[in-house]
Amino acid sequence: MSVNVLATLLVVAALVMPNSVVRLGPEKFLRIPGEAVIGAALMLALPRRPRIVLAAVSGVALGAMTVLNLLDMGFNQYLGRSFNLVLDWSLLGDAQSYLEDSLGRTATLAATAGLIAVILLLFVLLALSTVRLSNLLARHTGTATRGTLIAGVVWITCSSLGLQISGVPIASDRTATAVKIQARRVADTLRDEAEFQKVAKVDAFGNTPPSQLVPDLRGKDMVFTFIESYGRSAVEDPIMAPGVDSTLDARTKALAKAGYHAKSGWLTSATYGGSSWLGHSTTLSGLWINNQQRYRTVMASDHLSLTKAFKKTGAWNTVGVMPGVQKAWPEQSFYGLDKVYNAFELGYKGPKFSWSTMPDQYALEQFQQRVHGQKHDKPMMSEIILTSSHQPWAPIPKMVGWDQLGDGSVFKGIQAAGNKPADVIADTTKSREEYGKSIQYSVTALTEWLERYGTDDTVLVFLGDHQPIARVSGNHASRDVPISIVAKDPKVLDKIAGWGWTDGLRPAHSAPVWKMSAFRDRFLTAYGSTPHPKRG
Repeated sequence: MSVNVLATLLVVAALVMPNSVVRLGPEKFLRIPGEAVIGAALMLALPRRPRIVLAAVSGVALGAMTVLNLLDMGFNQYLGRSFNLVLDWSLLGDAQSYLEDSLGRTATLAATAGLIAVILLLFVLLALSTVRLSNLLARHTGTATRGTLIAGVVWITCSSLGLQISGVPIASDRTATAVKIQARRVADTLRDEAEFQKVAKVDAFGNTPPSQLVPDLRGKDMVFTFIESYGRSAVEDPIMAPGVDSTLDARTKALAKAGYHAKSGWLTSATYGGSSWLGHSTTLSGLWINNQQRYRTVMASDHLSLTKAFKKTGAWNTVGVMPGVQKAWPEQSFYGLDKVYNAFELGYKGPKFSWSTMPDQYALEQFQQRVHGQKHDKPMMSEIILTSSHQPWAPIPKMVGWDQLGDGSVFKGIQAAGNKPADVIADTTKSREEYGKSIQYSVTALTEWLERYGTDDTVLVFLGDHQPIARVSGNHASRDVPISIVAKDPKVLDKIAGWGWTDGLRPAHSAPVWKMSAFRDRFLTAYGSTPHPKRG
């Protein structure tokens, strides 16, 4: 009897389980699943062999839907969106790599093996449970028929009257609805792929002659920098903001003393919590790239990226500093970068800081030594990706004397004395505190680099790629990220005076908010570029 009860509870729980952590609650499981009523009626009507086959297949299918619900939970919690059956399988490998960098290879392998075992067990248990319950129905046909009819009447009544428990409808069709949503999501993804291919072929500046691209920035050393997970929450959340805002204000004053001034605003990122490359590509392409298929499409296109616009002029040499890149990176062509320094080409001999291969300060010093500080026949346009503020925010580097950086060995003691990832990942408050500290570190490293090494012709554009995960930014946080333009030449900031951005490195709450995809065209236009559209 107890086994029958457990089988029933397992099947019902799987049928009514929500797909979001924030929706979990006991009232969600005190519901009548309509799918169970229909399933019972079918089992009662079928002969033994078809009944057992249908029951087993239904159990496996229910297991698959349960796994998809769990994936939705994880993706909603970390990326602010549901799992996409067509596009997101590749991200599971990235998640495993992230865990390996954060927790170690042994712990990650154990966790992966355990997860696979749990999933297989779930499929087996649900298949056995549905078969067992179908046999139970067959053994007690009369009672089962009456019970099914009563359950059907109750479900219809509750659905018709809209009866609820704590705001949750008693009559549930959660699994049927989830199947429809998944099917619609797949169809929408395939349709979006075809439509976006057409959109990516249209470019307002696609046919602009080189001489008419960013003429007002000629002679400037341009530095475009993305700070990992630098989101609006860092500037406005009551736990993180005091430290971050204090740093932004202090660094604004320090830069002003060195002759630099800044204007800042907000961009709404195409991604959230992760998938930084979607934020990078959206900003620089002027296209809304919010999924992996769109990313692949635009990377294979000849759409003009903002960085490639500088290369196209012939007036700049172009370079990328990518300490997070640890494998072949064909995207270099799309971004128009003559040279890319990856994680293995910056001479770093110090320890990793979880996922981050090296501290931002070290990467910036190498950028100075290898690129910005070298004599060139042309100005440089550089794209830099800073990674020290990548989750899990433990351990976090500390600033050291710029003259003491050497090959990075100086960070061994700092890394060893820092927090362990496992101590931060499971603690929401600690994660938020350490996240704020990591942003302070990255902003300090970048602005100290400018203060120390910048010239009259250095122009720095820096922004966040996305908000941190929901556990840090909150379940209802915006997708906004700060963006700043810093320059010593007042003419550079005069060109964007009409944007309404806030003076300094800290954007005001009321500063304009644009979609991240709007930045490329606004920037190109502000600095004198002439549109010559390219049609698909």
